[in-house]
Amino acid sequence: MGKFMWKKAAAAAMTATILATSATVLQAAAPPDGHTNAQDTVEAYGGAYSNWMTKWNSTISKDREQISLSPGSDNSSLNFAWYTKEDSGVQKLKIAENKRLTNAKVYEAKQTKAVTDQDNTAYVSNKVTATDLKANTTYYYSYQKDGQWTAPEKYTTDNGSKFSFIFVGDPQIGSSNGLKGKDTAEFYKAQSDAVANDAFNWNTTLNQAMEKTNNKASFVLSSGDQIQSTKKKSPNKAAWGSEIEYSGYLSPDVLKNLPVATTVGNHDADNANYTYHFNTANASELGSNGKVGGDYWFKHDNALFIMLNTQDTNVAEHKQFIEQTVAANKDCKWRIVTLHQDIYGSAEHSNEPEITNLRYQLAPIFEDNKVDVVLTGHDHAYSRTQILKGGHKTTEYTDDDFDSMIDKDMDAGENPDTVYTAKENIKADTTDPSEKAYLDYLNQVMDKDAIQQVTKKGTTVFNPTGILYMTAGSSSGSKYYDLVPRQQSYIANRWQQDVPTYSVIDITDTTFTINTYRTDTEEKIDETFSIAKVNESDNKNQTDNTQTDNKKQPTTAKKNTTKPAEKAVAPKKAVVKKVKAPGKKKIKITVKKSSEQVSGYEVILSTKKNFKNAKKITTKKNVVTVKKLKAGKKYFVKVRAFKKVGNKNIYGKYSTVKKVIVKK
Repeated sequence: MGKFMWKKAAAAAMTATILATSATVLQAAAPPDGHTNAQDTVEAYGGAYSNWMTKWNSTISKDREQISLSPGSDNSSLNFAWYTKEDSGVQKLKIAENKRLTNAKVYEAKQTKAVTDQDNTAYVSNKVTATDLKANTTYYYSYQKDGQWTAPEKYTTDNGSKFSFIFVGDPQIGSSNGLKGKDTAEFYKAQSDAVANDAFNWNTTLNQAMEKTNNKASFVLSSGDQIQSTKKKSPNKAAWGSEIEYSGYLSPDVLKNLPVATTVGNHDADNANYTYHFNTANASELGSNGKVGGDYWFKHDNALFIMLNTQDTNVAEHKQFIEQTVAANKDCKWRIVTLHQDIYGSAEHSNEPEITNLRYQLAPIFEDNKVDVVLTGHDHAYSRTQILKGGHKTTEYTDDDFDSMIDKDMDAGENPDTVYTAKENIKADTTDPSEKAYLDYLNQVMDKDAIQQVTKKGTTVFNPTGILYMTAGSSSGSKYYDLVPRQQSYIANRWQQDVPTYSVIDITDTTFTINTYRTDTEEKIDETFSIAKVNESDNKNQTDNTQTDNKKQPTTAKKNTTKPAEKAVAPKKAVVKKVKAPGKKKIKITVKKSSEQVSGYEVILSTKKNFKNAKKITTKKNVVTVKKLKAGKKYFVKVRAFKKVGNKNIYGKYSTVKKVIVKK
């Protein structure tokens, strides 16, 4: 939803701005048409994108029978859903702890009549829940596609004590298509190309995210808008209009081994295809909009996840569902709510009255039920709030109030310089009555009074009584929105540079930690942020540390004049500033000079992501050129600093991995 205000004539300026304000960019800046062109990304080099397009056009675009995995009610179960042809009969799934699937448990699918595709093929939706799964165990499963068993796929459970998940926003596969849904060959070709583009980037995001978790993420959590085409806007309002987009969404190989907990977005909500493709746990009729079902929940280890379908505006039903779910899961140490609308966001949707009205209806319910974190999407731009509690509305507004002002008060307009550094389009000293009314409204919804005072050390907040709200940016680059020109008081950090992003969230009994990354440089776009739940004495110790870190402590003991031995303290994590290919068969690596004294750097490079058969170089300089490399190959590079202490080298952590293509 919304408007994108870039003009194609600003492409060069846009590129220059991004290059000037970011780290080394190994991926071309997104063109000013609101999406990332997959063929311009590093991942597309060496023929990868053309190979993908061949595969897309020949098989994937026509495959409606891909499987989706979703979290079960808890760690001991896993949900499956897939299409098969209606005339193929009842289908089965089997699962076992060995690849040969001997002694497998066999499940018969529950079937629901689904969609009839453009070619008049009628499909049914098959759903299975596998139960009694053991912790820290690898399973293999196979399922029937029209009576034929698929090759076994792998799924591994976590250890049941701590876990990581990947948080993404608005894949919205197909959104990069600029044509309206008309029943023409031109539209269907444009839709297919757009889906292929967005699905390629979606693959990139998920693969990178899994690498960040060392391939140990337990699941993906999506804040909604899996696909672009609603039934209403599809050619002839046909339900099958979004099916090619679901084919793109389900195409990543990683999703055959990784469950996705989906949230209903506005683009998912007007037909039942979403319901056919995903098998959600503990689905309720509460919160149902009559098309895609209602709210649902699942539990993973010590965390309760409450997934709301806020396309249903009956807040009383959401309240009832939340209260019932919390009451049934009192043992969970973390309560996480996910919904599509960014009720505390910072981009184009965030100031809309329909969004702020929803905020003030839902926030008190979240607070009464001691929710810790609320994860949202919808705005295609990243933001993280302060810890908030007690926001309230002073005046009632209708959904269409200030529409013209919101359109007028946009960030970028035709000036790409405001992509990152926002400028006010409506002046603070305006005398225009409509503009003044809008600014008064903005001031009211800043929620300055809701910002909580917290106990904090570094980037960790201890035992907060309020809630953290976070909005995910686009995970596929299919569409971007601008940040609003006035950063809201409730925002702690926000980011938009028209690059796909994702977050890795780590949960233990006592900590909830977020790291958010961009896909082009694979670097963080925000500081690591943690919430810690500790007991009173532990919290006091942390507070004392915070207060005394920078204070000189009094000493009463006799001064020790003996020179202590040098401590074997590892250097800080290295930072690679640049990796470029200045000539044939060579690359130049520039490491940011450390602020501390180091003895040198160890450079590792390989054509393999896992650095198998890596080349290792030790140097005292922070700039090194490596020659005699394979022409046209993609190389992965990482660096670590070291200190020589006695006869031993003490190494720091490796830098973020960089990628570069060697010139032929």
